[in-house]
Amino acid sequence: MTCRDSNGAELVDGDNVTLIKDLKVKGTSVTLKRGTLIRGIRLTDDDAEIECRADKVKDLVLRTEFLKKA
Repeated sequence: MTCRDSNGAELVDGDNVTLIKDLKVKGTSVTLKRGTLIRGIRLTDDDAEIECRADKVKDLVLRTEFLKKA
């Protein structure tokens, strides 16, 4: 079970990733901009999702198709 980013690079717990697309966060008025650095990701049971924290939002779940390894 390996988690991969949009470019096919393998992701592990604690990696830093960058957003490749502007993403609206459901339930808030916040938009995470393309190029935002997310530090210290955590893998989930689903290979297509990771848990993380951003500057403006805590406890996010992001799809790996919108991320690239930093």
